[in-house]
Amino acid sequence: MSSFLLQNGLIVAASLFGAALVILGYLVLKPGRKRLPLDRRRPGVAAPQGTLTTMTNAATSAIDKVLGGRQRGLAARLDLAGIKTPVRDVVLLLGATVLALFAAGLVLGAPLIGLLFAALVPLIGWLVLSVKTGRRREVFAQSLDENLQMMAGSLRAGYSLLQAVSTLATEAAQPASDEMQRVVNETRVGRPINDALENSAQRMDNEDFFWISQAIAINREVGGNLADVLEGVAHTIRERAQLRRQVDALSAEGKLSALILMALPLVVLLLLLLINPHYLVRFVDNPIGLLMLAAAVVLLLIGGLWLRVMVRIKY
Repeated sequence: MSSFLLQNGLIVAASLFGAALVILGYLVLKPGRKRLPLDRRRPGVAAPQGTLTTMTNAATSAIDKVLGGRQRGLAARLDLAGIKTPVRDVVLLLGATVLALFAAGLVLGAPLIGLLFAALVPLIGWLVLSVKTGRRREVFAQSLDENLQMMAGSLRAGYSLLQAVSTLATEAAQPASDEMQRVVNETRVGRPINDALENSAQRMDNEDFFWISQAIAINREVGGNLADVLEGVAHTIRERAQLRRQVDALSAEGKLSALILMALPLVVLLLLLLINPHYLVRFVDNPIGLLMLAAAVVLLLIGGLWLRVMVRIKY
């Protein structure tokens, strides 16, 4: 009987966990719809607030007070990932998901499983932010040579450096346009353009863009044709990008092997839970089984780190 309840509890909890993650990802990552406020459609008429809206506003206000100055770091992390949702809303969604999963575990009579899934929510949220940040930086690096060509063309047309950067802020694709707009805004409030470009290079973690900012700073000091310098740098970046793609193609087999080896134990565990859950009851009921599971997780993490070092090539 206990194994039957354990099986059903695991299946239902896993289903609820997956559904909660899908809903959370949709709410956080969905593009916002632009709606005309009611006070503009009907002047003098305030938009009514329902009970849910009032509770949500109270919760977000409490979150603002609790986080305080720590919101800056979280806001910067969300901005790097390209997520425009406010920090308080993201924290509220994560907290609601954690409570829902824990409550589901209590209802199903498996509080430990519910607590485990609830504890995984912040970790998964952090992984989502890391993946989106990495993809955003990768897109920025891939479009760097094209943006340099556009900047060089603007300089040849007679634009100043700040005007060329403003052209990138309006004409370039995301995320380069956001970063160049940030550079323009920082320059307008008094920050030197060289410092603003270096800050953007640090945000994007892009060594090529850092050297570009250094080349621009040297050119502003000693003079010369900046357009020719940028075109030469763009040519070098294209050659490095070609070499990087060739290295990625050669190391793709090792990366795929590492992914399969990491996912295989988890897939086998899920199949055993669905096919023969009695086979895994000993691992849950016996302390030695729990120690073996913990040792397996530790060994799996060590193996994953080892494979990551093997397939990660620095150049």
